[in-house]
Amino acid sequence: MPVDSAPSGPSVSEPELPFPFRQFIVKMHGRCNLACTYCYLYEGPDHTWRARPAAAPPAVLARTASRIGEHARAHGLTAISLVLHGGEPLLAGADTLASFTDLVRDEVPASCTVHATVQTNATLLTEERLAVLARHGIRVGISLDGGLSAHNTRRTDHAGRPSWPAASRGTRLIADRFPGTYAGILTVVDPGTDPVELYESLLDLRPPALDLLLPHGNWSAPPPGWDSSGAPYGDWLCAVFDRWWDAGRRETRVRLFEECVALLLGLPAATESLGLAPFDAVVVETDGSIEQVDSLKSAYEGAARTGLDVFRHTFDAALRHPGVAARQAGAAALAAGCRACPLLSVCGGGNYAHRYRTGQGFTNPSVYCADLERFIRHVAGRLAESAAPARPVSAAAAPSASCEGGTL
Repeated sequence: MPVDSAPSGPSVSEPELPFPFRQFIVKMHGRCNLACTYCYLYEGPDHTWRARPAAAPPAVLARTASRIGEHARAHGLTAISLVLHGGEPLLAGADTLASFTDLVRDEVPASCTVHATVQTNATLLTEERLAVLARHGIRVGISLDGGLSAHNTRRTDHAGRPSWPAASRGTRLIADRFPGTYAGILTVVDPGTDPVELYESLLDLRPPALDLLLPHGNWSAPPPGWDSSGAPYGDWLCAVFDRWWDAGRRETRVRLFEECVALLLGLPAATESLGLAPFDAVVVETDGSIEQVDSLKSAYEGAARTGLDVFRHTFDAALRHPGVAARQAGAAALAAGCRACPLLSVCGGGNYAHRYRTGQGFTNPSVYCADLERFIRHVAGRLAESAAPARPVSAAAAPSASCEGGTL
């Protein structure tokens, strides 16, 4: 679906196009050993995974590594992020993950550092597998719905059995035995949970970092618990932010919070959910297809498709794809209300997938507009109360300003 664009406001600087990919998300395995009831990838509108091989064949992995090296050399990259993904990537085997990571490191220039991470549901983590990953410099990110069994009732296997016993065992194993390999925990926000209880339960698992993500939804398929007259997700995030901010010490890093603070202070920050930094992620599927990020699959069938693959196309060809170009266009790809909003430089229009509306594409405010406004203004208020910032909070955070994008 084409993405409408519009001229940006005079105060917003646009990145030069194209901006090279720096994050390569490689689908090591296209199936999952869990059947989470809310999974947008397997339970959502896109079913392209059904026609792809379960595991990425050696030829796909070899060609992908070569293409990554080619891209790194062409753009003089000094560091890239390699995300080993799925499905459940450990279904491919820890040795396969290690061999592929080594292959990528061999293909990129010696001056380019490869930061490798595997994103797993933790149920298949064992001491032997973790030892393999650690030896090959692969950090482990874990996806959980919270730190208690009650938070993870929707994360079951295909027979309906709870995944929590195995997931909690794997998470505690890495925290106890391989802390240097522990990247952190990714949790999708559920406004039906007690925010402070959930946050503190995750702290018990000793993650070095937390990623709090809004569930994928859009104007045509709103997220669960969404309320057009309120901001339940924003309220949830504010409660956790206050607990994190008031702790007196950094118990863990929370990426969303740190980057919101940085953006409010006028500092650079990179996240898919906030800010106007150029988009720099690309996906390689198990059949070698080059795609946009999976979150787009929550919008409609084929939304992430580019028509490209690693055998016939370079990653530079993907940079020229209209969908990628639109995501690198900064404010120019946003709705008029977003471009006029005083929170633009911090919000950045929110996650691209959350702007979708059937028949209108992605040139809309985020379905989470009110939630993001609530959260950003709250963080700005806490910053204003604090003596810690070395520079004043930007005028975008002034309580008297209005966010036009929140009226939709």
